[in-house]
Amino acid sequence: MTPTLTTPHTAATARDLAPREQEALRHIAAGHTYLQTARHMGLSKHTVDAYLRRIRAKLNVNTTAEMTRIAIALGF
Repeated sequence: MTPTLTTPHTAATARDLAPREQEALRHIAAGHTYLQTARHMGLSKHTVDAYLRRIRAKLNVNTTAEMTRIAIALGF
């Protein structure tokens, strides 16, 4: 049996994310750091981290790279 690599299936769409989560995701997908994102959004770094943890849970991914790939696929 040959192992196959699969992409995590996600049923999440842009409308499943809160507006501030969408904004945070756009910043991260654009290559900004958590701190840059926090400063631009007028939030603490910890709040941005909480948004991104929720986004990862909703998208069923574990890394920022996976989250960025899906953000691009969703049109962010």
